[in-house]
Amino acid sequence: MTVRVRIAPSPTGNLHIGTARTAVFNWLFARHHGGQFILRIEDTDLERSRPEFTENILEGLAWLGMTWDEGPFYQSQRLDLYRQAIHSLLDQGLAYRCYCTPDELDEMRAKQKARGDAPRYDNRHRHLTPEQEAAFLAEGRQPVIRFKIDDDREIAWTDLVRGTVTWKGRDLGGDMVIARAASQDDIGQPLYNLVVVLDDIDMGITHVIRGEDHIGNTPKQILLYEALGATVPEFGHTPLILNQAGAKLSKRDGVTSISDFQAMGYTAEALVNYMTLLGWSPPDATQEQFLLAEAAQQFSFDRVNKAGAKFDWDKLNWLNSQYLHAMPSEDLVQGLVPYWQQAGYAVDLAGDRPWLEQVATLVGQSLVRLSDATDMTRYLFDADLPHDEEAIAQLQQAGVADLLAAVQTLLAEQTVPLTEDSAKDIVKQATKAAGVKKGLVMRSLRAALTCAMHGPDLIQSWVLLHAKGVDQARLTAALGIAQAG
Repeated sequence: MTVRVRIAPSPTGNLHIGTARTAVFNWLFARHHGGQFILRIEDTDLERSRPEFTENILEGLAWLGMTWDEGPFYQSQRLDLYRQAIHSLLDQGLAYRCYCTPDELDEMRAKQKARGDAPRYDNRHRHLTPEQEAAFLAEGRQPVIRFKIDDDREIAWTDLVRGTVTWKGRDLGGDMVIARAASQDDIGQPLYNLVVVLDDIDMGITHVIRGEDHIGNTPKQILLYEALGATVPEFGHTPLILNQAGAKLSKRDGVTSISDFQAMGYTAEALVNYMTLLGWSPPDATQEQFLLAEAAQQFSFDRVNKAGAKFDWDKLNWLNSQYLHAMPSEDLVQGLVPYWQQAGYAVDLAGDRPWLEQVATLVGQSLVRLSDATDMTRYLFDADLPHDEEAIAQLQQAGVADLLAAVQTLLAEQTVPLTEDSAKDIVKQATKAAGVKKGLVMRSLRAALTCAMHGPDLIQSWVLLHAKGVDQARLTAALGIAQAG
C-alpha cells in the first residue's frame, strides 16, 4: 500500500500554526513511508473563503518546505461529485429531507435542556410520508439533507496516536445534516463531514492525520465511508498546540499565523523544526535541531504525545538564534534585506553586497530574529541618525572634545581605506596623545560614531561607516556636541 495523506485547510483565514503543524506531521509521515502528500483547499464555505487566504496558505506551506505531490485541489470545483453522492444516499434510503424550521429546532433543544438532556436532533422527519412532505413544501419550507445515524451502533477505530477509540451512535447528536437547505428538486450546499469523506475516497487517502479537535467528526465520517461502500482510512488525531495557560492557542494569544511568524523574523527552518517538536520527540531526546528530511527518517506516531503541547516562545527563539548564528553571511544577507527595506533603508544588493555581507557578519551572532537587525544596524544605514541622550552625556565629559579632534586629525591623515588594524592604531595614538585610558577613548568613539553607547563591535562598525563616508561627518557632529557641553 502506498501511503497517501493530505492537508486540507479552509481559506477562511491565514495559515494557522496549528494547521501548519498538522501539515508537518502529514509531510513527515508521507516522506518516511515514501508516500504522497496532497494539498486540498476546502473552500465550500463561500461566504468566508477568500482568494487572499488561499494565496497565504499556499505561500506559507511553500515557505516552510511543505512541498506537495498533488494539488492544490479545490472543493468548490467538485460540487457535482458531492451532489451525485447525496442523490445516491437519498435513493438508497440512507439520507432524507428534513423540513424542520429554525424555530422548531430551537424549541426542541429548549425542552431537552429543561430535562437536562444533551442537545440532539430527535430524527422527527426521518419517516415522513409523501403527503407530509407535500404539506411542508406547500408552506414554502426548504429542506436540509440528513444522513441516518443508528443510535444503537458502536463505532470504533484504532487511532495512530490514541489507540482504540469508541463512540456510541446515540452520542453523535442525531441524524446528521450533510447539505444545507434548498428546494425540493435541488441539493443545497454540501457540508464538511460529507465532502471531506468524498474527497478522501476520490483521492485515495490512506491515513487521515489531523488535530484532536476533529475527533468528534471521525465516527460520523466512518459511518459515511461505510454507507458509500468505501474503505475506511486509518486515523490519527494529534495533540493541540496550547498557550501557557493550557488553553488552545488562539488569536487572543497574539501571533498565530505563519505569515506573522515570518514577518517577525523567524526562519522557515527554525519554525518547522520547532513545530516538529510540538507533540513529537525524536528517538534521541538530546537532539533538538534537525532539518525536515532528517526528521522524516525518524518520524513515527508512537513518539507523538497524546497531551497538548504548550507553545514555548523561549524555545523557539533559541532555535531560531541557532539557525541564524550558523548561517553563512551570503545567506543571512538574503534574509535580512526584506527587513532593511521594510525599515526604509537604502539597500543596493547588487552594488553593495560585499559591504552588506560584512554587516551581516557583524551582527549575525547577536541575532535572535532576523528583524532584530533593523535596530541593531540603524546607525550604519541612517547617515542623519541623531545621538541619543546617553551618547550625548558621554560626549560632554571633560577631555572628550580634544580627544575627538585628535582622532579626526589622525583619520584625515589616512591615505588608504580604513582597516581594523589602522583603526586600532588610531585609537592607540589618540589614547597616548590625550594621556587618557583606552576605555574613555572607546566609549567616546562609540558615542560619536554609532550615536549610542551599546551595539556591535566598535572597530568593525567604524570600518563599515568609513566605507560609506559617514565616520568623519559623525565625528564632526559629535565634536560639536562635546564643545557645546
